[in-house]
Amino acid sequence: MSYNKIVSVTGLGGLYELLSSKADGGIVRSLEDKSSKFVSNRIHSFSHLESIEVYTAKSNVNLADVFIAMQKSDVVLPEAKADAKAIQAYFEKVYPDMDFDRVYASDMKKMVKWFEILEKAEVEIKLSEQSEAEATEEKPLAEKKTATAKTATPKAAAVKNGPAKKINSPRKMA
Repeated sequence: MSYNKIVSVTGLGGLYELLSSKADGGIVRSLEDKSSKFVSNRIHSFSHLESIEVYTAKSNVNLADVFIAMQKSDVVLPEAKADAKAIQAYFEKVYPDMDFDRVYASDMKKMVKWFEILEKAEVEIKLSEQSEAEATEEKPLAEKKTATAKTATPKAAAVKNGPAKKINSPRKMA
C-alpha cells in the first residue's frame, strides 16, 4: 500500500485507502479494520495525505515530513488521547519548527493518531515522485492545457447527454 493512495474522509474517523473514484464519490478501504465501502462526495470530502501541509515558523511543510521526523525520533509517542500539553511537548522535541500558534492541539492529536494507524498498517511514508516534481518545478502551459482537456472530456460527455440548458440567454420580447 502506498502513501499516495491514503485519504482522510470528513465525518469518518481514521484513514482510508482510496481504491477507486467515481464522479459521485469513491470506494475506500479502512486501514484499521480493512472494511470497504462507497463514500459519497455529496456528504463527505476526501483529503489526500500528500496534499496536507503543516504550518511551521518558516514555511509550510508537507505532513509526510512531520511523519518522517516522528519515525526517526527516539522520543516516546504519546497516546492520541493524551492532554494537549503532553502532545505539544512531544512535537516541540520532535519537530520544533512547527508553528504552535497556528497548529491546534486537535490537529496534533490527529497527527499522532494517523501516525499510529500508518505504522500499524505498515505504510511506507514517502511522497510520490510526481508530487515532489510538481512542487519543485512548474509545468509548461501546453501540458496544463492537455491535462485540463483530458479531465474535462468525461464531464462534457455527461452534459451532452442531459437536457440542453440555456444560461444567460437574452429574452425575446413578443
